Amino acid sequence: MSEQSRPEPSGHPGPPPDDTGPPALPAYAERVLDVAELIPPGRVMTYGDVAEWLEEGGPRQVGRVMALYGGAVPWWRVVRADGVLLPGHELRALRHYRDEGTPLREAGRATAGHVPRLDLRRARWDGGPHTPEDHP
Repeated sequence: MSEQSRPEPSGHPGPPPDDTGPPALPAYAERVLDVAELIPPGRVMTYGDVAEWLEEGGPRQVGRVMALYGGAVPWWRVVRADGVLLPGHELRALRHYRDEGTPLREAGRATAGHVPRLDLRRARWDGGPHTPEDHP
């Protein structure tokens, strides 16, 4: 996806009036977002999976990119390794998961808000036959 087609992160001011376009997305962020767009509906990758697939960075770096720029891609498909839905966005994510048929594990009675978790064993996508070189 080109830099021009991704919206600016929310909460950030637009470019100065004399600027001719949106600010450039950091190269690493662009690669993380490209991977997020490859994840098929109904499947997920953890932050660590994305970093491993890229052979660059780690889960925290991927999480930071998703927090800053992830609204432009299917953000609900890049998830925590424990299967817990993104705090503060649980209901929005849950709607996406149910619409896409993403495997979920029902919440136990002790779970706060009785929100299900992702069934990572069934929902996790390994990136298929792709390699990072296939998608610069």
